[in-house]
Amino acid sequence: MTLATARHILVDTEEQCNELKEQIAKGADFADLAKQHSNCPSGRSGGDLGQFGPGMMVPEFDKVVFSAEVGSVEGPVKTQFGYHLLEVTSRS
Repeated sequence: MTLATARHILVDTEEQCNELKEQIAKGADFADLAKQHSNCPSGRSGGDLGQFGPGMMVPEFDKVVFSAEVGSVEGPVKTQFGYHLLEVTSRS
């Protein structure tokens, strides 16, 4: 089974998600932004979601995590929780 590790930032609006993505593109630290802005408890640990396999996250999440290039920041990804910026940190 393929396993991945990822981190994310969860916010309420697509607009905020895009603003944060732009800040990261300009060199802002993903973990720092997660701590400041994420609505998910994982924000406290820089958005780290740990390791998981297919089917353990919502489908919209899975689709990105198991197809995106490792290290790229993807999003906004809309789920029932809000809008996510996702970074796949490893996949094996």
